[in-house]
Amino acid sequence: MYSSANGYDGSLMNGLEALAQWKTFMNNPAGSWLGWINAIYWLGCGVGCPTASWIADRYGRKPGIYVGYVFLALGVALQTAAQNDTTFSLARLFLGFASALFGNSVPLLINEVAHPTHRGFLNGLFMSGWYVGGTVAAWKVFASRTYFSSWAWRLPSVLQALVPLIGLPGFLLAPESPRWLVSVGREEEALAILAQYHAAGDASSSLVNNEMQEIITTIRAEQEANNNGSYLEMVQTPGNRRRLMISISLGIFAQWAGNGLISYYLSLILDSVGVTKVRDQTLISACLQMWNLAFAALGAYLIDRLGRRPLFLASAAIMFVSYVLVTALSGSFAVTNKAATGCAAIPFLFIFFAGYCIALTPFLSAYPCEIWPYRLRSRGLTVTWVATICAMFFNTFANPIALGAIGWRYYIVFIVVLLVFGLTAYFYYPETKGYTLEQMAVIFDGPDALVANTIEVATVAEAKSGSLVVHSELV
Repeated sequence: MYSSANGYDGSLMNGLEALAQWKTFMNNPAGSWLGWINAIYWLGCGVGCPTASWIADRYGRKPGIYVGYVFLALGVALQTAAQNDTTFSLARLFLGFASALFGNSVPLLINEVAHPTHRGFLNGLFMSGWYVGGTVAAWKVFASRTYFSSWAWRLPSVLQALVPLIGLPGFLLAPESPRWLVSVGREEEALAILAQYHAAGDASSSLVNNEMQEIITTIRAEQEANNNGSYLEMVQTPGNRRRLMISISLGIFAQWAGNGLISYYLSLILDSVGVTKVRDQTLISACLQMWNLAFAALGAYLIDRLGRRPLFLASAAIMFVSYVLVTALSGSFAVTNKAATGCAAIPFLFIFFAGYCIALTPFLSAYPCEIWPYRLRSRGLTVTWVATICAMFFNTFANPIALGAIGWRYYIVFIVVLLVFGLTAYFYYPETKGYTLEQMAVIFDGPDALVANTIEVATVAEAKSGSLVVHSELV
């Protein structure tokens, strides 16, 4: 529900850009001004991410979500009641800040509370919520496109708070992260939470006891080695440098794969292939969001069945081929102006997003949360989000300018990026399937890593070498 804030915004802006009422209110934005209206949301995200990380480490994983609701309410109120384009833009800054608080705090909470065998699926499902918000926004804009007043865009704006509000009761009932509780010495509370959510209240469960031993041993060892994790520590060891490269590159690829262009400027793309009617554009946008939701959920389902690497590589291949075809068909339409050629590009936009959603959607938050040790986990996720935000900020500002200047030829840039993404995933992204959070050090730092004193990590190292079949905790 919480990742829906970002998805709602992208779909909302796509729809609003097709509405004459909104264009008139915003003084017909184009080029750099249109780019700024979209990019300011990501500026708010960029400011919010380091703040969210600090709150999560100092006060727990849940307080940042409470703060997010405050800024969500402020942003929605300002945007809905805006009397000029400046107020509308300022509101988007607050909405971006709220989204950053949700996007950083919620994945950490899910990652650290989830049962070991459910962690991959639940983490992936979090980002699938992006398209829940996108679907709601797209269909609302489609329904209100016939309104003659400013409520054609104000009503979709006020509903931006809807999906996060639906998630509020569940959030209020959710526990604090047991790993954060252990880090501040509240081990009895952590044990009670693990027992309740992992063993139906049985505190004597071997699963719970093994988890507690692993969590306590790992966090205490990390604290003794370095009491407070810092961003500088991310470059001090080969393992951390590899984690950092993955976190940064994943954030960049998640927005420079070509999806950012389609997500915020679908109406401009459809214009370029001859689909110009408001009804057609808003309908395609709404159907695309439902399609994306289905494949994002499929990706989350497959995470622990196929593993991370197969999904990354399949995603890169599907996106590359489909984007090449979209580029070729768009270029052909620009020369021939044949409607059939332009319309033929639309199915490949859907195929592109199928490839994107099975991997980059679920892994954007799930993968960084998995690979970093506890003391750096919130900072590692922040690095990914900041890389994502910087890439998106550039995209949302530059895309309308580039599209206006060189049209379909701009797509070639993203074809090159997709090729680089596939090669990077193949050579640098490791498989993390079957490892608990505390055991990830074995992958990046080797069996002699700091946490390798625990029985569980040694067991996984043996399993990896083939001398043992499986870790008992994951049975």
